[in-house]
Amino acid sequence: MAGTFKILVVEDERPMARALELKLTNSGFTVSLASDGEEAINKIEHEKFNVILLDLILPKVDGFVVLEALKKKGIKIPVIVTSNLGQDEDKARAKELGAQGYFVKSNTSISQLVEEVKKVVV
Repeated sequence: MAGTFKILVVEDERPMARALELKLTNSGFTVSLASDGEEAINKIEHEKFNVILLDLILPKVDGFVVLEALKKKGIKIPVIVTSNLGQDEDKARAKELGAQGYFVKSNTSISQLVEEVKKVVV
């Protein structure tokens, strides 16, 4: 069942992106990676995803701009933000722009993120 679900992982830190990809793939999901916001927006416009795991600090275009682009285009894909930004205003801004969940990387294990993805798609 999970294999039919496609997850976009938007993460510029290679080790983190790889770890998420492995964990999600092992959980039966199809995973696509984007290493910057521009690439993420391009993929979102051309492919269908069930969930997006989105870092906020990204090269070229940051995660907030990606969230704004989704909102502007009326694309309704659940977005789970994974970031090193732990400020309440960052969380509030991300939620305001439509993020369904917000996790601070240093406080969240990859297993927890996989569990959140499962909650969203089931």
